[in-house]
Order: sequence, then structure tokens, then C-alpha cells
Amino acid sequence: MSLRVLLIDDHTLFRVGLEGLLSSRGIEVVASVNSGQEGKQLVAELKPDVILLDMRMPGIDGLGVLKMLREDGLAMPIAMLTTSSEETDLVESLRAGAQGYLLKDMEPDDLVLALRDIVAGKTVVAPDLAPILAKAVQGKSDEPAGNEASPFDDLTPRETEILGLLAEGQSNKAIARNLGISDGTVKLHVKAILRKLGVHSRVEAAVMAVEQGLQRSSVS
Repeated sequence: MSLRVLLIDDHTLFRVGLEGLLSSRGIEVVASVNSGQEGKQLVAELKPDVILLDMRMPGIDGLGVLKMLREDGLAMPIAMLTTSSEETDLVESLRAGAQGYLLKDMEPDDLVLALRDIVAGKTVVAPDLAPILAKAVQGKSDEPAGNEASPFDDLTPRETEILGLLAEGQSNKAIARNLGISDGTVKLHVKAILRKLGVHSRVEAAVMAVEQGLQRSSVS
């Protein structure tokens, strides 16, 4: 299935290079523009599957553009594509409605996979930033660290195992292969995990798992 991307970035050379990389992997860049205002005008006309948005831009920065598009009622997925690994940029972007926070030094194939996951409804954060996101969530938690019951107490051993693999950034297919079960079974477990933890995305669940040290010793 062809994926249609609208790219908003003020660096012309980067845009041209990325357009070539994506095109060579079967992804159509429907427009490549250098400002949020220009992108906003084209969104309704072109109806892309996903918007790739730079964080650092003159005039209205990426976060401002993201908020502007969401205030306009735009529901399509928007992913930040940035060099910034700042905790505040990451947290503010997710709070403002970004479905992805990706780094410009990602491998092209990883970027393509991330875009497909985002269009499929997942929230994707660059794996390198998982510890930063975990730290942010931990730092902003108002919960006392006393004798509160842990939400993980409700998970079955299999769900705990799958959550640990989620924390490593593994896909449903990879988890299914690792555990010798079907993709469908993994999906059911993931749904149950999200419900029990009271979160809405795999990323949030993975962050909680990272905080609790549930991931196996993964190779980074």
C-alpha cells in the first residue's frame, strides 16, 4: 500500500534528500514545503496519510504548527522529525497530539517502518528516546511512592513477558516469533495490557515498563 506523506521542513537540502529516500522505498511525498503556513494550506487539498513536521523552524516552530493543525480539527497522524532529543520537546509534542517523535539520524528503513506504524494508529517514539520519555513520565508523576498497589500486579505472567518485549521496542510480529504464538494472540495480550495499565498506547506502556526495569537486557 502506497503511503502519502506531506513534509514540512525549512531545510531545502534535507527535504530533497528525504524525498528521494522515501520515494525509493515506495512512499509518495505529495508535497514538500518549508513552513507550517504553507503546509496548512495544502493539507485539506492533498489529504496525506501522515504529516512529517520539523521541530526547529523560523517563524512558527514545529510545536506551534502542530498545535495550529490540531486546533483546526485535523485528525490525521502528525509525526515530528527532528534533531532535538530534549525532554521538553518530546513531552510537549506528545501532549499536543503528535503520534510520532522521530530523529533525523534514523536509518531510512526504520523511518519507513515508523511511518507505517504511525499510519496504522500506533504512537512511535525513536527507540533512543525511550529512557528520556521514561524519565519525563517519572519526574512528572504525582503518585506517592509508598505502599500503593502496582498496576503491574494485575498482569498475568505472559502479559508481563510481552510488556518486557514491548519495552525493547519489539513489534507484534517479533514478539509472536520470540514467544511462538500468533500475531493475533499478541494483539489480544497488548490490548489487555493497555487496559490494565490504564494507558492508550504501546509507547506509554513501554515507558512504564522501562521505569520498572521490566525489559530484558537488550542490546542498544
